[in-house]
Amino acid sequence: MQDFDIVVAGGNMVGAALALGLTRLGYKVAVLEPHMPVPFDRLQQPDIRVSAISLASQRLLEQLEAWPYIQGMRVCPYRRLSVWEGQGRTDFSATELDVPHLGHIIENRILQLGLHQAMADKSVVWFEQALLSVRQDTKHVQLTLTDQTVLQCQLLIGADGATSKVRTQAGIATHGWQYAQQALAVSVKTHSPMQDITWQQFTPSGPMAFLPLFDGYASLVWYHSADEVKRLKRLPFEQLKTQICQSFPDELVDFSVMETASFSLTRMHANHYYQGRMVLAGDAAHTINPLAGQGVNLGFKDVACLLELLGDKQWLDDSSKLDGLLGRYQRKRYKDNLLMMTAMDGLYATFSNALPPVRLLRNLGLGLAQRAGPLKKQVTRYAMGL
Repeated sequence: MQDFDIVVAGGNMVGAALALGLTRLGYKVAVLEPHMPVPFDRLQQPDIRVSAISLASQRLLEQLEAWPYIQGMRVCPYRRLSVWEGQGRTDFSATELDVPHLGHIIENRILQLGLHQAMADKSVVWFEQALLSVRQDTKHVQLTLTDQTVLQCQLLIGADGATSKVRTQAGIATHGWQYAQQALAVSVKTHSPMQDITWQQFTPSGPMAFLPLFDGYASLVWYHSADEVKRLKRLPFEQLKTQICQSFPDELVDFSVMETASFSLTRMHANHYYQGRMVLAGDAAHTINPLAGQGVNLGFKDVACLLELLGDKQWLDDSSKLDGLLGRYQRKRYKDNLLMMTAMDGLYATFSNALPPVRLLRNLGLGLAQRAGPLKKQVTRYAMGL
């Protein structure tokens, strides 16, 4: 049996950030990750899975000293953001807030690799195995891995995604639903230089979004019914491009389709975030409608909160302190995550309503937001995590 202070199940973006931060705090840490990312190669085309990283998330990555590794691969800062429907439009810019950019669009694998590289000279122990079973008592958690390796720790963190094995083993129930729409992601190579704007247009059938990437690459996201997404995904790339050009707004520059993928849209929230010596973070605790790209940013907020609370290591010697510590984590993060999930659902429901009076109000609202002055700045700062 190998003994650790903390075991993190999941070496993804959130799990890797946690492991890195905990090691920097002086904990003896192990990470379980059965699916390690493909090493970086500058000749690789962009991955289909990307995230919009807020300034708050960037600051966390800087504090963890992982940002230089990420930046050294490939990132795309965006300085402008536009949202519109019909005649109603709201534009946000970094200039208004006197910041260099509003955020970055980065491939998930690049974020993961950057965090892994920052851990290379740390004493993190990696197990490329999945969790098989867990048993806990008042002082320890004992884990059995798929290769029958046995580990023991004082705290197990489940950062192992929406289908979390840790959550299941802890007996933590969830509530939520799957949305009627799905998202079609289309990786494209534009015939223009790298852009500094990300935008989203709302239509009766669903939103359409543009996310810029490095060297003129970009990601398109098209929300639609499951049947329509399935149909679009089956089209040859030239026919799909024709459909996109007919449906997307004029802001879309010329492009070539490179890859497609479809994703179901799910809201899931764990009924609570910890049980005994097992605690959840990121998608293991909550998944959100990706409408505003807040998923991984919420996960990084979980990371920052846990690292702050675990900075006090007295719980290692006095186990009675752990429950209070995890209780504070749950109170801080559950409320904030629920607020963001509810706000995204409100946006989704509002912009999915095709009734003319509702659409008129939406257009008026977007127009008013464009002229809201200080209020608009405050909303932008909140969206950036500031």
